[in-house]
Amino acid sequence: MARTLGLIGGTGPESTVAYYRLLTSKYREQADGNSPPLIINSVNLKSMIEWMGAGELGKVADMLSGAIEKLHLAGADLGALTANTAHIVFDELQERSAIPLISMVEAACDKVQELGLNSVALFGTRYTMEAPFYPKVFSRTGVKLVIPNAEEQDYIHGIYLGQLLKDVFLPETRTKLLEIVDTMRAREGIQATILGGTELPLLLRDEEHNGLPLLDTTAIHVDRLVTEMLRAE
Repeated sequence: MARTLGLIGGTGPESTVAYYRLLTSKYREQADGNSPPLIINSVNLKSMIEWMGAGELGKVADMLSGAIEKLHLAGADLGALTANTAHIVFDELQERSAIPLISMVEAACDKVQELGLNSVALFGTRYTMEAPFYPKVFSRTGVKLVIPNAEEQDYIHGIYLGQLLKDVFLPETRTKLLEIVDTMRAREGIQATILGGTELPLLLRDEEHNGLPLLDTTAIHVDRLVTEMLRAE
């Protein structure tokens, strides 16, 4: 029998919908058409962003930990966060959780290694790009993680909060983001870009740009989640 997955959603809503759709599709492919046993607990994105902006990560951890406990009590056997940024408190959440949590960052790192890449860029909110949780995981490998420069970070963070989390996806924003990819490839020699925000693949829908992979952390995470759900205990 498959294990029931509990998802922390709402961070933001459109990416939560993408998780549900992709999980259902991938699970059905591997489980003879059956639908996944799945519980979603949607949390308040506004509060989480305000606390992160104020550096109050303890409040973020408390909110998410409480939300995970609700999933556990509802019958979830394992859990996951549907946002990269929320992984800033992942280690603390795992310590406090009664169920195992499946890390999106670990899954992304494994995928990069599987592809044989040596240098990758990381796009996301400023909290994701500047926080140590991605470098901490990647430091265990020989892969170089490259962060956009200050000006590029300002742009990416600005459109993330100002557009993507408000379900605004503009062609000119897509063009600018891909220009940053090209610039970082020329400047840093990156071999791929990690879309380290689950709204980014909703805008950058192609798997590559000018031959350079755009790594969709939602899809990578979902593959890992389906594997874990179907794994015999």
